[in-house]
Amino acid sequence: MQVRIDLHNHSCLSPCADDGMLPSLLALQAMEMGIQILALSDHNAAENLPAFAEACELCSIMPVFGIEVTTIEEVHLLVLFKRIEEAMAFSKEVQATLPKLRGKSSRFGRQIICDVAGNPIGESDVLLSGASSLSFDEVVTDALASGALVIPAHIDRPAYSVLANLGFLPDLPYTAVEMVHPTAQAWTVVTASDAHFLEEVGKRSCLIEMEEIGWEALKKSLCDPCNVKF
Repeated sequence: MQVRIDLHNHSCLSPCADDGMLPSLLALQAMEMGIQILALSDHNAAENLPAFAEACELCSIMPVFGIEVTTIEEVHLLVLFKRIEEAMAFSKEVQATLPKLRGKSSRFGRQIICDVAGNPIGESDVLLSGASSLSFDEVVTDALASGALVIPAHIDRPAYSVLANLGFLPDLPYTAVEMVHPTAQAWTVVTASDAHFLEEVGKRSCLIEMEEIGWEALKKSLCDPCNVKF
């Protein structure tokens, strides 16, 4: 069966995302766009994943619990988990290496934590737009050891990508690579919305051949580049 997936999206917790990008509205918009497997991957953070999980259940979407980690080289790397607890634990490790905010968070963009109804329940007190002190290789190795899917983000962009910042793609066992403009590669290639505003949700997605909708089936299908279509 062919399943439409979108593995890179942000919520109002990401300081560069719109304050109206509520996890519940992300899931609702994705449902309307025909997305069947959806990831929330805020910058260096996972605190909006509980609301996202509830919203996906209401919208009959399979949730993937992600973090877009910024490495010390300022490379963006998608780390995607099956379970919220795993993502939250990994997020804490990453946030421990980020600078604490001084002064009002609005200087850098608000970092809103909310419930499934969209009610604000807090704001992050670390600079989520900052770079962690973790290297690209460290994040890849630790994430894979934790059972995560690991996808270097938007590798064809001129900023915050592994090719732009390192100049090459290290030979590591990634799950896939993400491209804004997909081309044939030795790796499995996916494309995703990287949505920061509601109107961007579903603007890029892929179709993947899967035996069923589930985590293990997703991992298995991503092993074969021929399973993914754009």
